[in-house]
Amino acid sequence: MRTAIVGCGFVADFYMQSLPLYPVLELAAVTDRDPVRLAQFAGFHGLTCARDSLDGVLSDPSIELVLNLTNPDSHYEVSKACLLAGKHVYSEKPLAMRMEEATELLALAQSRGLQIASAPCNVLGETAQTVWKALRERRIGDIKLVYAELDDGMVFHMPYRKWFSASGRQWPYKDEFEVGCTLEHAGYYVTWMTAFFGPAASVTAFASCLYPDKLTDVPLDRDAPDLSVACIQFESGVVCRLTCTIIAQEDHRLRMFGDRGILSVEDCWNYHSPVVIKRMFNIRRRTIIEPIGRRYPLVRIQGTRQSARGSNKMQFCRGPAEMASAVQERRQSRLPADFCLHNNEIVLAIQNATENGSTHRLRTSFKAAPQPMLIL
Repeated sequence: MRTAIVGCGFVADFYMQSLPLYPVLELAAVTDRDPVRLAQFAGFHGLTCARDSLDGVLSDPSIELVLNLTNPDSHYEVSKACLLAGKHVYSEKPLAMRMEEATELLALAQSRGLQIASAPCNVLGETAQTVWKALRERRIGDIKLVYAELDDGMVFHMPYRKWFSASGRQWPYKDEFEVGCTLEHAGYYVTWMTAFFGPAASVTAFASCLYPDKLTDVPLDRDAPDLSVACIQFESGVVCRLTCTIIAQEDHRLRMFGDRGILSVEDCWNYHSPVVIKRMFNIRRRTIIEPIGRRYPLVRIQGTRQSARGSNKMQFCRGPAEMASAVQERRQSRLPADFCLHNNEIVLAIQNATENGSTHRLRTSFKAAPQPMLIL
């Protein structure tokens, strides 16, 4: 499927890294509002398909899919223009910064027979699919409680000004701090939970900006939470406690507590992070967890290949490739639009929680749960 990249910033290099693994995606155009950034990106990757403007992409009838990799504040505007031009859209997270805008995008896509989805796509990764397989097989029994951590360390004390992508783009620290760690990170586990356990019923959350001064050399236009804690109640009865910070020590663990054991993962950002199961035994009226867990064999996903050594641990193009395959095969994507919209609402509910805390009743849902990837 002929595909265009809109936005050649920091994250675009990660998409380029895994693009060769997915022949269903034919890169036909790249564009950026900054001509210097566009030229640098195209030159580094040896691309001859640079377009001077978004209009140059939208006016090309051969381009069917657009990857919207722009600044989060531009997601709604760019995605809407692409849908109006008859293009399928895969957007970086979030789908939109406001729920009414995200809902409008979904309605527009449906009215035009187009697909729209948003990152993250790590639910399609080997680790997530392995967890899902273990849950279907009831390896740890009945699950009611999940702990998910997305703590990234005290980022604003790190040398973030020295972080550059492969093509030389600096990590967009101003945008990152203004958007906040919740909108940037919470989706990595939210999408797992909704895929595994179904729609959420409510979110009770607390969010706060504990360090308004992020030590930037330019002023921030707005404060965003650098800490959020949420309890997500799913319609199925499962409760997930999700924590996001850029303050606490780095911790990306997932732990699922079943009545027959504990399932754990060290890092949701690594598609090949081991899945470990610890058994629970009842001995003389005591519950004992075995001290050493056993690795549950990682599945292999049909039609994908390993990334090159040293590349990012996430394959960013797996989501767009899934969308392209779904369009060509005339089937529902494993990242359905209503699923992405529901996840967008959950994350926004956490992001927008006041320091007094709040309970948000979900207004969206999704009809058909995403289907697992084919497993060999």
